[in-house]
Amino acid sequence: MEISVLATGSKGNCTYIKTNNHKILVDLGTTSLYVEKQLKDLNVEPKEIDSIFITHTHVDHINGLKVFIKKYNPTIFLTNKMYQELVKMLPITNYYLLEEDTVIDDLIIHVFKTSHDVEDSNGYIFESDNKSIVYITDTGYINVKYHKMLVNKDFYVMESNHDVRMLMDGKYPYHLKQRIVGDRGHLSNKDSANYLANFIGDKTKGIVLIHLSEDNNTPDIAYNTLKQTLERRNKQVDKILISNQREHTELITL
Repeated sequence: MEISVLATGSKGNCTYIKTNNHKILVDLGTTSLYVEKQLKDLNVEPKEIDSIFITHTHVDHINGLKVFIKKYNPTIFLTNKMYQELVKMLPITNYYLLEEDTVIDDLIIHVFKTSHDVEDSNGYIFESDNKSIVYITDTGYINVKYHKMLVNKDFYVMESNHDVRMLMDGKYPYHLKQRIVGDRGHLSNKDSANYLANFIGDKTKGIVLIHLSEDNNTPDIAYNTLKQTLERRNKQVDKILISNQREHTELITL
């Protein structure tokens, strides 16, 4: 498997994953043009993308869908609730309702629910060729009933949205601060680090932190929070990357 986070943050989110038989995106919240350019920079032709998995329907996760599906017609994987929302905004004809774990050729998709202020939202575990990638974004917490299934995977793409002190001391109105730190908001650096310290194991090769707030976080704070938490818990991982809103991460091979 290969993975690169193409963009992440409040202005748009998109991640590329490759298996032996599939080239997929998770969300497409930036412009289609931006994603096409980032894919080509990785030597991937946009027309080769056969599937797009939707985590939820907020605009920073679906903004570029309309143009991209019109040009390339990939299969959109989403729940029925997500479909009912999206079909009001854009014509989706090539889709698959993803309500439970699914196998597509060499790709196994494990579906679990996240907690966000939207009608429906998913996290995913992608497995292929005995490798696994966990993808979790836009959630106020991770339900304990999913913890066992998330342990000791090869790679984690995990939201690390905000530093609580920066958020609370910042310019956002009170109601927005409460939304962000609530159970249907976003994971803080501290919460994200604690979850990762619980999940990573001997198989784990790396972590990418995603969806960092430009107003209430910095790459250094997010990185140091995770690094220090792992050290306190005697956990180690070879690679920790911080994603960027405006450029892709390196292409990581598992």
